[in-house]
Amino acid sequence: MTLDDTLDRWHDMVARRDMSDLPQIIHADAVFRSPVAHTPYPSRDAVVLALSTVLTVFEDFRYHRQFREGSDAVLEFSATVDGRSLRGVDLIHVDDDGLITEFEVMVRPLSGLQALGAAMGQRIGAQLTGFKDA
Repeated sequence: MTLDDTLDRWHDMVARRDMSDLPQIIHADAVFRSPVAHTPYPSRDAVVLALSTVLTVFEDFRYHRQFREGSDAVLEFSATVDGRSLRGVDLIHVDDDGLITEFEVMVRPLSGLQALGAAMGQRIGAQLTGFKDA
């Protein structure tokens, strides 16, 4: 599987709003870097939990542009959370097998980031914290 294959599968899952196949494209030792937490969340399960949940939080989510080089991609997006508009980027790195090893999210403005952090915290805050302690 190549980076392009992985991104095609990712975009298909997002379009269908169905993350059931997500574990198939995430490496077992992948890391999720949240825009609201300094320390990354390790493990496939943490990445799957965060990405599956954020799609239920985002309203009118849409990707705009995509940049790729080697094993890395940057996906620019916009969405609304609790009436707050935001823009952001997903920074994705894949290994030689095309599996995602790092998924980092950056979001602006601060009001959108705060709304996102609050919504995610309510839904999965305790669960995600458990991955850091494992």
